[in-house]
Amino acid sequence: MRRERADHTLQPTALVHEAFLRLAGNDTSWQNRQHFLGVAAQAMRRILVDHARRQKAQKRGGGGDKIELDEQLIGIGDDAGSIDLEALDEALTRLAELDVRQARIVELRFFGGLGVDETAAVVGISPATVKRDWQFAKAWLKRELS
Repeated sequence: MRRERADHTLQPTALVHEAFLRLAGNDTSWQNRQHFLGVAAQAMRRILVDHARRQKAQKRGGGGDKIELDEQLIGIGDDAGSIDLEALDEALTRLAELDVRQARIVELRFFGGLGVDETAAVVGISPATVKRDWQFAKAWLKRELS
């Protein structure tokens, strides 16, 4: 949520509560902390994308609300402006078709807010591999989203 605009209608507390409700309604037994963080990042991604879709719906008077992307995510400068969260979700879905691990790393880092070491623990790979995959995924997303 730190990357969202200031007037975003979904507050961080509401996001956490919604994610908790989705996770609590699930009969999943958590294997460990990393498993929980991975599933929580997926839940938050779905909530934010669903929220963006509802805001854009014509019956709600939406006009394509956009969020500012952290330039570190896709490695572009200030001229990038903002990006539609739905476009990011679609790009991540396409990336997952090419490389599931890289899409997972973007999901954990961007939606889950995890660092390199935490992401490496969740995915079960070395931090160096996370950094390499992160660099590739940023370049791929930059091309897809521009």
